[in-house]
Amino acid sequence: MNDIQTQLDTLRREIDQHNIRYYVDDAPSIPDAEYDRLMRELQAIEAAHPDLITPESPTQRVGAKAAAAFGEVTHEVPMLSLGNAMDEGDFIAFGERVEKGLGHSPAWCCEPKLDGLAVSLLYENGVLVRGATRGDGATGEDITQNVKTIRAIPLKLQGEYPQRIEVRGEVFMPRAGFEEMNKKALESGDKLFANPRNAAAGSLRQLDSRITAKRPLSFYAYGLGVVEGGELPAGQYARLMWLRGLGLPVSKEVTRVESLEAVKAYHDAILQKRDALDFDIDGAVIKVDSVADQDELGFVARAPRWAIAWKYPAQEELTVLEDVEFQVGRTGAITPVAKLKPVFVGGVTVSNATLHNADEIARLGVKIGDTVIVRRAGDVIPQVVSVVEERRPAEAKDIAFPTACPVCGAHVERETLRTRLKTKVIEREGTAYRCSGRLTCSAQLKQALIHFASRKALDIEGLGDVVVEKLVDAERLASPVGIFELKREDILGLEGFAELSTDKLRAAILRSKTTPFNRVLYALGIPEVGEETAKLVAATLGNVDNIRMAPVELLTSIPDVGREVAFHISEFFNEPNNWQVVEGLRGQGLKLGEAGAKISLAPMSFSEFINKLDIVGVGPGAAEKAASRFDSLDALIQCAKDEQNLFNALGGTKAAAKGLAAFFADSANAERARDIEARLLALDVHWSSEREVTQAAELPLSGQTFVITGTLSVLSRDEAKAHLEALGAKVAGSVSKNTDVLVAGEKAGSKLAKAESLGVATWDDQALMAFLREQGVIDAA
Repeated sequence: MNDIQTQLDTLRREIDQHNIRYYVDDAPSIPDAEYDRLMRELQAIEAAHPDLITPESPTQRVGAKAAAAFGEVTHEVPMLSLGNAMDEGDFIAFGERVEKGLGHSPAWCCEPKLDGLAVSLLYENGVLVRGATRGDGATGEDITQNVKTIRAIPLKLQGEYPQRIEVRGEVFMPRAGFEEMNKKALESGDKLFANPRNAAAGSLRQLDSRITAKRPLSFYAYGLGVVEGGELPAGQYARLMWLRGLGLPVSKEVTRVESLEAVKAYHDAILQKRDALDFDIDGAVIKVDSVADQDELGFVARAPRWAIAWKYPAQEELTVLEDVEFQVGRTGAITPVAKLKPVFVGGVTVSNATLHNADEIARLGVKIGDTVIVRRAGDVIPQVVSVVEERRPAEAKDIAFPTACPVCGAHVERETLRTRLKTKVIEREGTAYRCSGRLTCSAQLKQALIHFASRKALDIEGLGDVVVEKLVDAERLASPVGIFELKREDILGLEGFAELSTDKLRAAILRSKTTPFNRVLYALGIPEVGEETAKLVAATLGNVDNIRMAPVELLTSIPDVGREVAFHISEFFNEPNNWQVVEGLRGQGLKLGEAGAKISLAPMSFSEFINKLDIVGVGPGAAEKAASRFDSLDALIQCAKDEQNLFNALGGTKAAAKGLAAFFADSANAERARDIEARLLALDVHWSSEREVTQAAELPLSGQTFVITGTLSVLSRDEAKAHLEALGAKVAGSVSKNTDVLVAGEKAGSKLAKAESLGVATWDDQALMAFLREQGVIDAA
């Protein structure tokens, strides 16, 4: 018996400590699932030894005492917690108890179990007079000033309301607001919150309500406490709809059903929607709908007999960090990956989780051997969110970030971020560490090739991650150009490849040579250049030779291309190894733009040119004045040798004269300006050019809307879309009266029927191919 008593005392102390951390400190050190396990263990022992139950046991109350810094509020009707159903068996047992207790099968009110902080809102004569936390269920904290800052909570009710009404509900933080708040905290170096629940609790219990007012909190009502001077609807669901009518927010996911089977369907449906909701939930709350039935069933010590929380798989769990491995990505970024003792979380067994970067390891203070909380929600990569420091073993080891690449051994460099201003370039350390080996590093090479062959790039079917890894490891593939040099025997010799699969892959590689220029540009993996930027650059500059020739000052004239992206593009195409790859792809017959293509930008004016040199003291106005005084760059440079002459020429503009004189006094600046001018002349966008710009309206499909449906026999739908967009068309996803042409492949389905009913022109596969050949977009058969 002494052993049992010792076990009880230990469990009670541990749970009490966790209650203080959870309810008072807002700094829980274990996930909810672990807390639930401890509580169930205590309940089981007390059920077997009822003579050992004490009044102060955690099973006899809800939480912890209110923090002394807030005023105390005594709940007129206790705010009790709910019992839990951890699986379907628990819920069925609950349902059977209810039906047995009532003698009939009741209707049910089903609600999402919000993962926030329970609060009580007291309205007198329709005016909000008090807000309180649940606290220990009998006594809570007065947070009136804080709840008044939450816009979702009405300060005055609408319609007809009781003289005195206490509304109960959950304050929570929507996911979008949580992510934005943590993003700002990261930028400013402030503490990050582990999850929206902690963020909501910490925000609501600020002593300074001005801080709470800045936090993106929201609220949903789910029940009532004391009510005086009014009649209430007879059911839980009807009461929630009545509360909504008073102006109180109620979740749209609340519903009323007639059977236990329908409850299960609701539970499963909300579980499927869980990751798409804008707020965190950890289960479904199931309540007997009839209030009369609720009264008949009554309560047990700490929970109602007529309601239960049917929990979902935990999204956070405890496990042990056993080791850390370092992976190398396409750009050389080295990512630490936590190797975990396998744990079931978020519906799957997790053994790996991201640690992001060295700064995140330092922020967490995590060591190998630590007990950590790992979080997995939906398709998000599992991540370590915090450390349970009180469980740290004596032999825990620091995590050493590598100084050499774990794959190729090349030196590891910390990323340098640059902000380019008129007067200087500001450099600061970034969060990423990168391998300096580039494509000599097999890890970077593999990722670069996988990206190159991916669906949105060259879309080489059959050349996925596994095949690329096998080819690189077998030293049969060392660059994107090498893809087109693969011989039949190079592929046929790989594990898993027979003659048919080999021929299919070679056909896919050959077919990829017709990929539109913008997607080839995206496939090159230029930093910061995504699909849309690649489309804009390809459409504006026409071919890779123009892109290489274009100075940064011209690239920034392209819509949505800023200075940093322009520098990335310029540096990529002027790096010898990269250009060698581009020339190799040209030699293999890939589409790198139209030879001799003209740039679809208006010639750059002399004043715009001067302004883009980023000279201190020279803005658009001063640049315009300088351009009007000098007929050439050489004349401006010559005059700038004498600041007084320049001052006179500019009509007494001192700051501009000083800035221009200082700028051109540096021979490197003068040389750079002349180089930019030479490039503008070569591209026929110099201010002296008189050429007319080709407008988008001149493209053959400009202003027309196409829709593609069904399976095409030659091109993929993505390829067809890219070709049509290159000719000026807009490609939409659905047929409407504004659709000009529907391209219908096999199994076109409802879109074809709708197009016919609206009188929309339709092309089959052959008509599309014939049109593209006529436009010279694809080669004639």
